Amino acid sequence: MAMLLVALTMCVGAKAYTPWKKGGMETGKYRNVFVEMGYKKSAVDAKLKEVFNDVFRGPNKVYFEVGDSMGYVSDIKNHDVRTEGMSYGLMVAVQFGEKDIFDRIWRWSKRYMQHQSGSREGYFAWSCRTDGTQNSAGAASDGELYFITALLFASNRWGNNTGINYKAEAQHILNCTMPKEYTPEQRGFGGFGGFGGQRPANGQQQAGNGQQQEPAKQKMFLIDPETKLITFTPDGFGQRFTDPSYHIPAFYEVWAKYADDGRSDLWMECAAKSREYLHKVIHPQTGLNPDQSQYDGSMNQGFGGRRNGASNFRYDSWRVPMNIALDYEWSCKDGEWQREYGEKIQNFFYSQGINDFVDQYRVDGTLPEGNEILPAGGSARALRHSIGLVATVAAASVMCSHEKSKEFVDALWNAKHEPFADGYFDAYYDGLLRLFAFMHLSGNYRVVTGK
Repeated sequence: MAMLLVALTMCVGAKAYTPWKKGGMETGKYRNVFVEMGYKKSAVDAKLKEVFNDVFRGPNKVYFEVGDSMGYVSDIKNHDVRTEGMSYGLMVAVQFGEKDIFDRIWRWSKRYMQHQSGSREGYFAWSCRTDGTQNSAGAASDGELYFITALLFASNRWGNNTGINYKAEAQHILNCTMPKEYTPEQRGFGGFGGFGGQRPANGQQQAGNGQQQEPAKQKMFLIDPETKLITFTPDGFGQRFTDPSYHIPAFYEVWAKYADDGRSDLWMECAAKSREYLHKVIHPQTGLNPDQSQYDGSMNQGFGGRRNGASNFRYDSWRVPMNIALDYEWSCKDGEWQREYGEKIQNFFYSQGINDFVDQYRVDGTLPEGNEILPAGGSARALRHSIGLVATVAAASVMCSHEKSKEFVDALWNAKHEPFADGYFDAYYDGLLRLFAFMHLSGNYRVVTGK
């Protein structure tokens, strides 16, 4: 009898961790890793609802309704509304079938964040005050990435005749993000407020003979036309490099399948190039990635480079394990490498102590020091065991077959989202990443295909 039980246990384990050969986009199937690892389905459903409510309805919520028809997601600690959080809010809402939340967030985004004319038409101001006043008119490219994908999912789920033509809105953004000319004085500084380079106050350049010369026209684009990789910001400065956490190849496959914008071949090429880039930018031993990089995967130099820690693994970087897990779940076109990556990065964090690893490292796995450590929301520079990173590393378990993956899943399940000893608490970023991880691991982060 004992031998039979052992055999049955081995069979269950083998079934639970059988590597995927096809993604959910093709099969319509998604793993509930929690259930596979022994959690009861009813408990998983209750926990997912609890985590959703923490973000959208609980005492520490980051979603707020405005009047009868609008709402926003706020980065509480930074006292603003960001395209990151708004587009995440749209994605969560469409995954959960929360049409009212989706429509409210979209209306606020369109009214206050999206430019309706000029060289920035179709793009979104990356940061606004909670009253809608723009803090910075420039865009951060990951916002557009999520806006487009979430709108296409909304079109599939609810159609386009319920007050918002979701597909038309997605197509408009896509059309506006194609390369277009602008002059520097039309755009001012770059997306993150002051990164647009030096220029005379009158917006003109001095010619060699002392006469004024009109600045040369430049091109603005969300996707770099040469490398087919997403920009850090779609402007003259941020177009020079990229952010590894903006790379979600499966999103482009969603565009290819559902956008109906005549660019399917381009989007499939972008997906392939994005996967190639991830191979280059991730450290071969630790699995860590820099916050930003050049398009060839090499480290940024100078501004945004080594001197201020932007070549380290830190806040943006946390998203990469979860993004690669998403591509594995939805597409699985790079499955062998993704499985190796998942175990490699979990092995690194396991070596740091599963309950002790910190949230910022140099990509070689050593600890950052001094000004390399990025503070958050006005807090002091500190290294923490942040639940946002606990969440994304646990989400990588979707790709893994080693036994350590269950320890990471258990660590996420048992982690409490509460203030640190020094009072620091992030309801926004930590909260949203935690929610996304629970969606992944419960099989509830899916390609929305429609009725």
